[in-house]
Amino acid sequence: MPAAFGKCFDPSGSRYGIPTYPWRYAPDGLATRRQLRARGLRPGGQSIAAQVLRPRYRRGPLVAYLYRIDRSKPVRPMTPGKRAALAKAMRARRTCPSCRTDAGYVIPSSLGMCVPCAFPDTPITVHDTPRST
Repeated sequence: MPAAFGKCFDPSGSRYGIPTYPWRYAPDGLATRRQLRARGLRPGGQSIAAQVLRPRYRRGPLVAYLYRIDRSKPVRPMTPGKRAALAKAMRARRTCPSCRTDAGYVIPSSLGMCVPCAFPDTPITVHDTPRST
């Protein structure tokens, strides 16, 4: 292990209060929320088991919390009501408030409306073949 990771290595938890490991050096049996989700699991109410620190040059370190895999629970299945609610929310994000049409993409929050409404004088061109540079 490189010497730079020395301040990130605290398996007893005496310095940070919970066991701390350098980035990519966490022991087996622990996973982040994203890693649990990739396995079809969720933390399921368990407390944080450890953390992983990644030092950065000018700012504080990046922190990722770890959970025990053996205590994790399976992800709850999607219910029809939740699926309908998500579809409705995504439809609202695609609908232009100006022309009230489905843009086919999520409306950029920087524009607040679809691209044709935001730039009505600009002709819209569709390129069938990629441009050569």
